[in-house]
Amino acid sequence: MLVGTTASGKSDVAFALARARPGVEIFSVDSMSVYREMDIATAKPSVQQRAEVPHHLIDLADPDEEFTVSMFQRAARDAMGDVEGRGCTALLVGGTGLYVRSVVDDLALPGRWPEVAAGLEAEADGPGGCASLHERLAALDPKAAARITPGNRRRIVRALEVTIGSGRPFSSFGPGLDAYPTTRFVLVGIPFDSAAVDRRIEERFTRWMDAGLLSEVRALAARPKGLSRTARQALGYRELLEHIEHDAPLDEAVQRAVQRTRAFARRQWAWFRRDPRISWVGGDEDPAAVVGAALDGR
Repeated sequence: MLVGTTASGKSDVAFALARARPGVEIFSVDSMSVYREMDIATAKPSVQQRAEVPHHLIDLADPDEEFTVSMFQRAARDAMGDVEGRGCTALLVGGTGLYVRSVVDDLALPGRWPEVAAGLEAEADGPGGCASLHERLAALDPKAAARITPGNRRRIVRALEVTIGSGRPFSSFGPGLDAYPTTRFVLVGIPFDSAAVDRRIEERFTRWMDAGLLSEVRALAARPKGLSRTARQALGYRELLEHIEHDAPLDEAVQRAVQRTRAFARRQWAWFRRDPRISWVGGDEDPAAVVGAALDGR
């Protein structure tokens, strides 16, 4: 598996390696590439790239659907079983930390309680709702609350949904994300270069806008069922939706998208660098060569 922050170049490395090695197929480990019609700002591989190298775990759901980590985990298991059954090699590439851990560590994920979740979402919509829910989580499951920032609505709601629905603390499920057990996967990471990544993020967003990102988001907003709560949070999409639906100035929306993506990259780096199982590519090393060696020695 190859991990790294957004705009780290990991997808280009994986594609070059897979194209040079027959039998290697790419698995996208990304929480937003699972949505159909959300193509530009999720940096999906082109039609030509998909024709050259098989890609998996892309376009699994419509943008009005809620897609969960457990759904991704099941899809990944099925797809890897098929690829490995054909004698091919799965090269997983991604930056969504929880999705990575769900596959690498085969996490035992708690169930769903939709009615509980709906009530919590309604509370979160109110003034100060997210902060209030975080306080409630701190009272019910201090360990989980300590791991979640007060502004992370999605994770707060999920932790409370499980805690209330199951009757046991969210943090009690599985060994927890602080444990890094032995895994059959070989993990390689591209280190975070803040200056380079910040520059690439801004340049990339400019290319996306030139490629028609605003039109893509307009089309998504006009869909009869709109976008799900999860899909609406995608980097770039959320900010352009604010422009389309609430008349936020376009230049300000673009700048917010760039800033939020830069902050996201730093959170990704903080997540991945805690994992002692990841071998980081050295500054003088060719990432493709390092990943290729890992595939050879697995």
